[in-house]
Parts: sequence; C-alpha cells; structure tokens
Amino acid sequence: MASEAVPVLEMKGISKGFPGVQSLSSVDFRLFPGEVHSLMGQNGAGKSTLVKVLTGVHAPDGGSILLDGREIRPASPLDAQKLGISAVYQEVNLCTNLSVAENIFLGREGSSAFAIPWREMRRNAAAVLSDLNVHIDVAAPLSAYSLAVQQIVAIARSLTAKARILILDEPTSSLAEDEVRTLFSVVRRLKAQGMAILFISHFLDQIYEISDRITVLRNGQLVGEYLAAELPRVQLVTRMVGREVAEDGPRRAERDRAASAAGGGGGGATFLRTRGLGKKGSVRDIDLEVKLGEGLGIAGLLGAGKTETVRLLFGIDSADHGAIEIDGEDARIGSPIDAIARGLGFCPEDRKTEGILGDLSLRENIIIALQARRGIFRNLSRERQDEIADLYIQRLGIVAADAEVPISKLSGGNQQKALLARWLATDPRMLILDEPTRGIDIAAKGEIMGQVAELCDRGMAVVLVSSEMAEALRYSDRLVVLRDRRKVAELAAREADEQAVYHIVAGGEA
Repeated sequence: MASEAVPVLEMKGISKGFPGVQSLSSVDFRLFPGEVHSLMGQNGAGKSTLVKVLTGVHAPDGGSILLDGREIRPASPLDAQKLGISAVYQEVNLCTNLSVAENIFLGREGSSAFAIPWREMRRNAAAVLSDLNVHIDVAAPLSAYSLAVQQIVAIARSLTAKARILILDEPTSSLAEDEVRTLFSVVRRLKAQGMAILFISHFLDQIYEISDRITVLRNGQLVGEYLAAELPRVQLVTRMVGREVAEDGPRRAERDRAASAAGGGGGGATFLRTRGLGKKGSVRDIDLEVKLGEGLGIAGLLGAGKTETVRLLFGIDSADHGAIEIDGEDARIGSPIDAIARGLGFCPEDRKTEGILGDLSLRENIIIALQARRGIFRNLSRERQDEIADLYIQRLGIVAADAEVPISKLSGGNQQKALLARWLATDPRMLILDEPTRGIDIAAKGEIMGQVAELCDRGMAVVLVSSEMAEALRYSDRLVVLRDRRKVAELAAREADEQAVYHIVAGGEA
C-alpha cells in the first residue's frame, strides 16, 4: 500500500505570491511510488503554480521540496528533468515534423565519429514503446499519429530521461474516449512498474477511474489529502468549492414539460434552418432546425464533425453545398461579420487561440464584437464601453480586479464568462457554444450553463456542442447526433438517455 510506503516526493509549506495575488499559502503535497495522485481544485486554486514550483518554472517564496528525503531546488524544467521529474501537458511540446524515434531521443541521440546511429535509435525507441504496449512505426513522422499517441511518445521521452515522477497536466482534454483508454492503459502500466504519477484533470469520471489518492486545493491553500475510494464525489466537489453544490436542477426538457403543463414553455418560431449543408472534406448533408427559446445539442465522438458544422453556421468556413435559411429566407453567411449582422454569436472551442484576445483588457474583449457589428465609423464611446463591461461583469459574476486587467490574467472559467459577455452585448438571437465548459472547474460550469438556460428561457436560440453527453442532454431540448461527419439521428432530449445516444454514436439505430 502507498500509505505504508515512504514518499518519493514531499512538498512542505510551499508558498508563492505574485503582485496582488497569493497563489499558494503553506501547501503540503506528497507523492508515493506506484500510485496515481490527482491534484484537484477550481481554476485559480493553485494547481498550476504548484506544478510550476515542482518543475522549476517558479522558485517558491517559502517551504521545501524533498526528493527521497533530500532537499532539492530545481531552478528550471531542465533541472527538474535531471532530477527525474518530467511533465506532459495537454498541448504536446514535441516536433511533429520529426519521426517518433527522433522525438523520443531528441538531444540525446548519441553519435559516433561519423554519424548518428539511426538504426540503434529506432530500435531503442521501439523497445521503450513496446514496454508501454504501444507498437507503431517509429520511423514515421509524429504528425501521422493521434494526439493520444503523441502524448504517449512524450511519456516515452520522459522514460528515456530516467523519470521517476511523471506529471500529467490535463492530458485528456482533447481526447476521444478510445484515446483516453489507450492513455490510461499506459498510465496503469507505469504505475505497476513503480512510477509516481501526478494527474490533473477536470473530468471527475476519469479522476475516479485512475486515481489512488486525491489532494484538494482551494484559493491557494491545502484543503486535504484523501484516498479516492473513501471520498464520495459530492464531498470532493464540496471541498473544491468550499460549500455544498446544488444539483444542476431538472433537465431543460423536464422544465419545458412543466412549463407546457402550466400553459407556456416549448420552442418558438424557427430562426435558422439548414438544408443539405456541407463542405468537401469537412461535413456532408447537414439538416438542422434551430428554434427561438430552445436549446439544440450537437453530440458525437471526436472527429464526428461537430465543430465543423458550427463553423459553417457562423461563416468561419464556407459551405460548398446546401443552404442556410434565417427567418424563412435564404441567407448567405460568408464570414463571421455576416453572421454577427444576422444576429448570431459564437463561443469557440479553443478560447485561448480563437476566443480571447490575451493582450487586451477584459473591457476590450467584452465590447469588441459589438464594435465590429456597429462598424468602424460608429465607435462606442469610452463611457459606453465601461457601462457595458461593468454590466456584464456584474451580471455574469466575472471575478477580476477591474475591467482593465488583461484577460489573459483571468482563470479559464472567468475567460469563458467574458466570451459569453462579448456575445450577449451584441443582443444576439442565436448563440453557438462549442464546448463551453471544457477545461473549467465544476462551480464555473454550473454558473455558465445556468446562464445559458436562462437565455433559452428568455427566447434566445442556443446551439450547444458538448463532448460530455450528460451536459448535452441536460441543457438541450433536442439533440442532433453526428457520426462520420454526417447527421445520423435527432432525438427529443426528454426521451433520450446517455446509453441510447452512445448506442447511436457507436453505429446503432435510433
């Protein structure tokens, strides 16, 4: 048992502050060999800062780090790697144009008097991957393989550097279910070999599937360390947020049924309709109907065409067949500007690269879509900008020192709220949300999706793309299922459950 073993790593009384923010206050953390230990907390709880202290990115203001009982002070990620501490992140930091073998041994290729021993390097790379039960062509470029395989290659690189502690920071955020299983099989193999693994994720199912132990942080402070088997999920969430978290409430379909019985509820007039919409190499023959006051969910596995479909709706990509109607009339949406003019808003899946403008302030990020809709000759006054920003900061509960703070300094949940505020400021008739809760904490998820439900109740049409089937069902009135980049079914959410939808996704009949 890990609890009876000696910790391979101990972090004692770690503190770290930045101007205006105390990220960590006397935090303790320990890691045993042969275990998966999950670090949990809301955005801003201090998880990333603790990892950066451990990997030498930040020097702690106080406290100590012990490796096998000996104090260490890693001054850089390279120092940490030399000590046997390696990290693999959501965005794999490898050279996808190079081969798998080159990525595993890059910088450690070895050489003779004449050349790099390519054959030996490939043989060694294949052997390392074979130990992880992964058998691929190591001479092929890394770009030829899925993100899950690329992450496993990053793990293999850590093993060749004699890593004893492996940090996996949100490694599954962009993976499909089968890819998560592949990654977890490697994690279990490493655990069985005695490696100590620090795992960070927002997916509770995955936390409980893979973890032996859980440490919870809140507001930069240690809440506690628990055995996963002895910590019920509700208690975990309560410890993360510092209060009891209510259930999400009834599904939209159940609320609508109650409203209909009282003489109201139900979707309104059709706002947007597509007929045979598609783009070569993207999606084909997509028929959708989006009604005012209704949530339309789009579900399917990674690669099914969910994001590609909503990009066509918003004019980011141009369809080469099919048509879009708005209010019963043909509508040409050739660009996002056209979509905004038609009353559409869009929160993209990748908020960091496609959503927020990191160097601009929170205020500027909120008002930018409204300014684009007005045009360059109808500038919003600074006074009006401040009014709009302050209104939505209060309405959505965005936590920031003030409206002038750079949005890149906010937590993921607050960035997502700011994107929602951006589009609400344009008074849209339809809002497209592509994975709106990905990578944000549980409490922020509830707040954001609660806002979305209220928007539907007030008559806005909402299109929701979510990889979390429970979320898609909870916040939708109808659910469209995509498979192999085509629409294969449409279900009333009140008549569907996760098992039924996954049956369709896997190739079964509706």
